[in-house]
Amino acid sequence: MSKNMIIAGLVVFALAVLSPFWFNVITETQAMPEPELLGKAKDAKKCVLERYEMRANHMSLLDEWRDSVVRDGNRIYTTPSGQEFNMSLSTGDNSCLGCHEDKARFCDSCHNYTSVEPSCWDCHTNPKEIE
Repeated sequence: MSKNMIIAGLVVFALAVLSPFWFNVITETQAMPEPELLGKAKDAKKCVLERYEMRANHMSLLDEWRDSVVRDGNRIYTTPSGQEFNMSLSTGDNSCLGCHEDKARFCDSCHNYTSVEPSCWDCHTNPKEIE
C-alpha cells in the first residue's frame, strides 16, 4: 500500500469520527428548558426530593407511587425528612399538580424537548383541561 493511500484513509477516518463534534459546533443547539416554577412550587423551594434527584428520577418515583397506590392502597408518601405528600398527579393540594399547577409550562416543555411521551396522561386527566 502506498503512503498516500494510508494518509487519505486516516484523513477520511478522522473526518468520520469527528463529524458529530463539528456538526454540533456548526449548528445552533437549543438549550434544555428549565421547568417553570409557579405558585406553590415556587414558594416551596423544595419538591418531594431534591431538584436534581427529581429531574433524574421522577419517572421512577411516579412508577413506584403508581404501584404503591394501586397494589397496596397506600396514598401517602413520607419523605426522609418526615414531610407527607399525596401520591397523586392531580388530586389534593399536596400533590404533583397541586404544586406544579401548569402542566403545559412545567411538564410538557421538557417532555417536548426530549421527545418523551409519558404514559401518565393515558389514564389520568389534568384537572385544568377538564375546566
